[in-house]
Amino acid sequence: MKIVHRVIFAAFIFTAASAQTQDAEKVAGAQTAALKWLALTDAGDYARGWDAASALFQASISKSNWDAALVNSHQPLGRLLSRKLKSASYTRSLPGVPDGEYVVIQYESRFEHKDGAVETITPLLEKDGSWKVSGYFIR
Repeated sequence: MKIVHRVIFAAFIFTAASAQTQDAEKVAGAQTAALKWLALTDAGDYARGWDAASALFQASISKSNWDAALVNSHQPLGRLLSRKLKSASYTRSLPGVPDGEYVVIQYESRFEHKDGAVETITPLLEKDGSWKVSGYFIR
């Protein structure tokens, strides 16, 4: 009986470790996509950022409204001075959006005209297997 429990426990540990590895790979892929997308925002290319975002993002705000929102909120911050990863976590559900595969990433960022900003960016795994930004907030 002890052998059966050990085998079951070992299988559980292996399964948990495998899931953690998969989650870590997903987080890494989402972070890469987020940084590429943020580079567009940092360069002031808000329209291309909208084009590169997820369908969920595009359905929630028009390209012209996105551009106007970032001109009003992001542009006054000035150029990016630093961005440091604060946290990144994989999840399958978030409030107010359909279930899916998301990674919520937070960066501690410094801008020319704002110290201590926190950027939250949420890539979503699309049906084609690519990570695309589904949300972006800065405070």
